[in-house]
Amino acid sequence: MKAMLSKAPGGPETLVLEEMEDPTPGKKQVVIRVHAAGVNFPDTLIIKDLYQMKPPRPFAPGGEIAGDVVAVGEGVSHLAVGDRVIGMTGFGGFATHVAADANRCIKIPDDMPYDEAACLVLTYGTSHHALKDRAEIRAGESLLILGAAGGVGVAAIELGKAAGAKVIAAVSSEEKAQFCRDLGADETIIYDRDLDRDGQKEFSAQIKKLAGGEGVDVVYDAVGGNYAEPAVRALAWKGRFLVVGFPAGIPKIPLNLTLLKGCQIVGVFWGAHTMREPEKHAENMGDLFRLYGEGKIKPRISATYPLEKAGEALQLLEDRKVLGKVVVTVE
Repeated sequence: MKAMLSKAPGGPETLVLEEMEDPTPGKKQVVIRVHAAGVNFPDTLIIKDLYQMKPPRPFAPGGEIAGDVVAVGEGVSHLAVGDRVIGMTGFGGFATHVAADANRCIKIPDDMPYDEAACLVLTYGTSHHALKDRAEIRAGESLLILGAAGGVGVAAIELGKAAGAKVIAAVSSEEKAQFCRDLGADETIIYDRDLDRDGQKEFSAQIKKLAGGEGVDVVYDAVGGNYAEPAVRALAWKGRFLVVGFPAGIPKIPLNLTLLKGCQIVGVFWGAHTMREPEKHAENMGDLFRLYGEGKIKPRISATYPLEKAGEALQLLEDRKVLGKVVVTVE
């Protein structure tokens, strides 16, 4: 097998393609021949030792893959050789083959392409858990999405519309704004890359104006940094602020705002949810396959890279230049 390995902490340029021994399945594991791997923000962190998971080196990044089961370990009864599956590996996916825990693999429909399958679980799973379980969003409510043109943001747009919400997409460029409108966003806001105090006030005012009434009901924050506080200030009474990610930095929120607005700041840790609440996760995956079959959600893949250029895929994500999803394909 071949794999793009992280052999020392560093950026995407440090990954190297090397030959390795083919994996064999352990107890309750399967080996998957990888056809496609989704590229996600945690992949850029794990190779720098900045993620909560720190696998021993050398390792390949890539926590979300789609492919075929080629070997089955002891104690696996729900999967067989030849099954087409999505695997949530945590790491190891930027490779031709990977051993994965069988209970972290899900069969996919025969008509679902591997590249779309590899982009479904993490982004749509995160956004569905956030909006359905954590925000309990309702039809007719308003939803602001920060970083709306990225992978989880695109998923939040589609899932917010499917839930009957008014979607306001906040992005950093007109190109991204048009991309979000094409996906179904009702309104868009273009924010400055470097948001100073005056810019924060203007941003908050724009949100309130587009949301109407007292403010926005739900904020989906996949950006953090200086964008978080003005979004909290734009919340309506009993609004919900979803903490999803921090590519712009970890914000500091004045907690008096939660008192004044009767609002909630709600953490969204999808990975822990899948392990702690497996039955709920299975229910949510059923929702996503149904919505995919109905054409209400569809991963938007804007760039595809071969395995040997996986570092370039990560760099594109790190530079915040991605529209939708980036995929590594494995021939």
